[in-house]
Parts: sequence; C-alpha cells; structure tokens
Amino acid sequence: MNIHEYQAKSLLAEFGVAVPRGEVAFTVDEAVEAARSLGGPIWVVKAQIHAGGRGKGGGVKVVDSMEKLESTSRDILGMQLVTHQTGPIGQKVKRLYIEEGCDIARELYLGLLVDRGTSRVTIIASTEGGMDIEEVAETSPEKIINVVIDPATGLQPYHARKLAFGLGLEGAQIRSAVKFLQAMYEAFTRLDASMVEINPLVVKGDGDLIALDAKMNFDSNALYRHQNVAELRDEDEEDPAEIEADKHELNYIKLDGSIGCMVNGAGLAMATMDIIQLYGQSPANFLDVGGGATAERVTIAFKIILSDPNVKGILVNIFGGIMRCDVIAEGIIKAAKEVQLGVPLVVRLEGTNVEKGKAILAESGLPIVSANNLADAAQKVVDAVNNSTTVK
Repeated sequence: MNIHEYQAKSLLAEFGVAVPRGEVAFTVDEAVEAARSLGGPIWVVKAQIHAGGRGKGGGVKVVDSMEKLESTSRDILGMQLVTHQTGPIGQKVKRLYIEEGCDIARELYLGLLVDRGTSRVTIIASTEGGMDIEEVAETSPEKIINVVIDPATGLQPYHARKLAFGLGLEGAQIRSAVKFLQAMYEAFTRLDASMVEINPLVVKGDGDLIALDAKMNFDSNALYRHQNVAELRDEDEEDPAEIEADKHELNYIKLDGSIGCMVNGAGLAMATMDIIQLYGQSPANFLDVGGGATAERVTIAFKIILSDPNVKGILVNIFGGIMRCDVIAEGIIKAAKEVQLGVPLVVRLEGTNVEKGKAILAESGLPIVSANNLADAAQKVVDAVNNSTTVK
C-alpha cells in the first residue's frame, strides 16, 4: 500500500525523523491558510499523488509571495499531472502539501527496502540526491552505497557512520546522520514498511539533515497490525478494478497489454504472462483467483478483466489441484454467459477431473477454445487476437 508524501512525513516524524513543517490542503483557501500558519517568506506548493517525478511534471513549485502561492495552488489543484510513473493519462491532483522553505546546501539520496536477494533490509545511499536512483545506478554505479542489515542485530551505529562517511558528511553532520538513520530504520521495521525513500535528503545550511521528500510503501499483509496506517489509504489513487478485485480476495494488477489472464497461483500467473509475451502479445493484467475459486469468483474475475477496454482476448489457465477442473469449467461457462463474452476465450485446464472439465466446455455450445498445454493456449489466444485485429 502506498501513501502520500505528507502522510509519510507525519509517520516518520513520530519516530524522530527530521522533516520540514507543512500542512495539507484540499482547496486553494486551505492552501492560503496553511501558508499563513507556517509563516514565510518562502513556501513550496506540492501536488500529492502516488507517483514520483512530480517536480519534473510541474507539480512542485517554490513561491515567495502569498499572491504566487494562491495562483500556483489554483493551477496545480485539479490538474492532470503526468509523470514518468503515471503513464500518459496522468493522475488528477486532489490535494496539496504546503511546506516551509528550506536552506539547501547539499542534496543526497537515502532509501530502505527489503532486498529479495538477501531477504534482509538494505540501506541504499548516494551523493546524487534529487535524481532517479535507477538512472544513477545505471550511469554511475560507483556513487551507490549499499549496507545490508542483519536482522539479528538491527541497525548499528557503525552502519550509520559508514553511510555518513560514504556521503561525504563530516563533524556534527555524522552525529546527525546516525540519529536520522536510526529513527528511519525504527519507523521502517515498526510499521512493517516495504520501502522508505528520502529523495532528496538535504544537508541544510546549518549542517542539519532533513527529509525534504518522503515516500513509503507498506506490506499489505501486515496492515492488520497497523490500523493507523491502513486508514491512510487513498482509493482515489488506485485503479477501480484493483479495488473491486481486493473486495473479493482476487489478486489483480492492471497492465497495458491486450490479453486478459485468469490463473490460479501467482507462479503460474507469472509464467502465463511470460509465455504470452513470448508468443508476440502482452498481458493486460495479472490475476490470481487463488486456490479456492468458485463460480461466483470466476464470474467476478471475468467482469474485472473485461472492464479494461484494451482486452481483446482472454486466456484462462487453471491447474486443478485442490480445485476440480469440472467445477472450474462450470464456473467459466456460467461466467461467459452472464457477462455476454464478446472476445476470444481460450481455456487450458490440467489436474483433477480434467477430462470432465474439457467435456463440459466442449458441450457448452459456447465459442470456447480448449488448449492442450500452456504453449498451445498461448499460441491460440495470440492467433485469435491477431486475427481479430486484422479483421478490424
């Protein structure tokens, strides 16, 4: 789960991470009032959406008068902000963060994440703050510092000093960095975060460190332990289809391809997406119906897939271990009839009662194409979509 910058800074501040003063605003009048409350003479008007690159897209502006603050807030609030993370459609700005100005001497990068390779928390730091860390890693990998934290010991002062030295900090700045990192690590672990990113981490003119920007992601499986974090969810920033899928315990993520996928099991779903790509098309979604799919859930899954206008065909790939293939086949038929399916549908079944399942599909009278294996299924659905596109 993602949250907004102002929410991340509020959470981090509770653990002692230094952040600038700021207030959220949902209207221009609230933005003006927030600026008056903070005092001047410089403020930063920040669009609040769940995407990076806001500054490059025109969503972050520094102003030095109340008149400029008001006009800038009016320009940004309600705009369709396009960044490299939103895609070409962009995201509508529905809230602003009005923040006090900051005396910036240096900009650094600092991030915490769970490294799947080591299964440990890893701290990433760089002297190249304010830039995309992926770009820095590609063009100047020597400027990236990685410190892996052993869960048995947690973050130790020598970890923080190593990072501080690597960032070129000195004197009192090192003590400030140790304190900053310890607070950040505590917030990360205590809140079950999956990522905390401070970009830029600023060294102020007086030498203190402060988080000028903050991004936090959380492990959704742990949100039951953090009601205060769960309440920060902003569904306006999420895809409606993904929200609907979540209500029915379906794991759905919208992608930009043309072939809808309905699979049971995350690993099999990933393999299905890969083989669609291999045969020349792209998946329109990741959708794992889980191990206990019922006819009702299959129907809902079909509706969610077809809510995407880019879907030109559907591939159902089910391995009937716990589930029986005949039950799944009946669910597919019921769903196809209910949603009035208008795109090619290819079904590959394997496992318990697979022959019964195939017979049910064959006798349904519906234009369902049965596949013998995954490669056969991918080839058939790609051919069907390509032929449909050609006809049009």
